[in-house]
Amino acid sequence: MLYGIVRRGAILAYKIWYRVSFEGVENIPDPKDGTFVVACNHRSYADPVLLSLKIKRPCCFMAKEELFKNPLFSALIRFFGAFPVRRGAGDDGIIDTAVGKLKEGKNLAIFPEGSRSKDGKVGRGKTGVALIAARAGVPVLPVGIAYEGKLHFGTKVTVRYGKPISPEQLKISETPHPRELKMLKLTIMDAITELVEK
Repeated sequence: MLYGIVRRGAILAYKIWYRVSFEGVENIPDPKDGTFVVACNHRSYADPVLLSLKIKRPCCFMAKEELFKNPLFSALIRFFGAFPVRRGAGDDGIIDTAVGKLKEGKNLAIFPEGSRSKDGKVGRGKTGVALIAARAGVPVLPVGIAYEGKLHFGTKVTVRYGKPISPEQLKISETPHPRELKMLKLTIMDAITELVEK
């Protein structure tokens, strides 16, 4: 209930502050159908909130461990679903944690590019998003956040939700070849790029 209240308040605030509009909301999976991975381009610190505004089930996010050092900020981002990821801890541990969040009934939001884009263009992305979704057996919802220049008061922002990529499209072998994961990653990144450049 608290999440719903905060989400509705955030929608109102962001619509006023950034002039946010939404497209493709009908593509967001129904919470009754289970969890999913949200894969979105990354441009600003506002992205986690922007992509979540129309998603009814709370999303959790991977965040670098350093962001949790400040107790107040740590409490804030944990409230919004962030969990710490230790750099260099190994891909398997991160993948297992992410899959565990999905199995617990939480959506997982990932920025496949790994860092914020400086020019607004969608980067190449990493294969982790495909591996997590495939192992968890859940769909991927591509999301594109588009606006001109830098984000500031009055910026016109469009958040576009694409058609989900089904678990059947994301199936991989038990020991996937890197080329297999690369192809799935390209499918996801192409979907995001199309939404951003629409």
